[in-house]
Amino acid sequence: MANRTAEYGVLGTMTESKRVVQRPQQSNGKNGPAKITVEHLNLYYGRFQALKGVSLTIREKAITALIGPSGCGKSTFLRTLNRMNDLIPGIRIEGSVQIDGEEIYGPAVDIVGLRKRVGMVFQRPNPFSMSIFDNVAYGPRVHGIRDKHRLAEIVETSLPRAALWDEVKDKLRQPALALSGGQQQRLCIARVLAVDSEVVLMDEPCSALDPISTLRIEELMRSLRENYTIVIVTHNMQQAARVSDDTGFFLTGEMVEFGPSFQIFTTPRDKRTEDYVTGRFG
Repeated sequence: MANRTAEYGVLGTMTESKRVVQRPQQSNGKNGPAKITVEHLNLYYGRFQALKGVSLTIREKAITALIGPSGCGKSTFLRTLNRMNDLIPGIRIEGSVQIDGEEIYGPAVDIVGLRKRVGMVFQRPNPFSMSIFDNVAYGPRVHGIRDKHRLAEIVETSLPRAALWDEVKDKLRQPALALSGGQQQRLCIARVLAVDSEVVLMDEPCSALDPISTLRIEELMRSLRENYTIVIVTHNMQQAARVSDDTGFFLTGEMVEFGPSFQIFTTPRDKRTEDYVTGRFG
């Protein structure tokens, strides 16, 4: 393990596997406070245990990447952060998930309010079959905003935050489904931002996109980090290294290792992490 930095090379090149991961970005310069604290989290689908004693702290206004092979629990864990797993029959959860120090699995928690604070962007863009304007305004309307001027203000604020305004400002009343895949995904991000979410969860948001659209989403994530806490599930090691501040490696439902992305991709402490990021398995 002592010579692992040399093995990766100056630019993070993993010579043994011939796979190249770009040098992970250094820290964003912030040792921000905890936004989400997870302690001893276990999750069961019936008798099957999908998450096993997961504990980690997600920093505020940072990008946290979750990596690991398919079926290792990454997306299941992501969905625990806004209680989307509650919709699955037979789910049982033990442990603690706190956002800003408040337990989100308490009996008095307002789940609608929680999902407003913690928005989700899915693997494939899922705009509603309505206009671009109405897609962004949908969430605010659900939460009781009816004033047309206020809705227009929200739309005109959310679309620039999602780096989409310049492309759609002259066609807000056109169908959202007419947009390209990358534009649709940014529209879905704008839809999350429109309800003043504090945390944005992204479940493989670029897996269905071309390289140029992927680049736009990654640039957007870096921009959003200034005001939002972002947690992303990705199978793309290069992407995790490029965009994230912290990285967690999941394997068979366990959090094997969690820490600054630069450390995870250059000097991982656990041999299983090293084997995964160097392409020896997964």
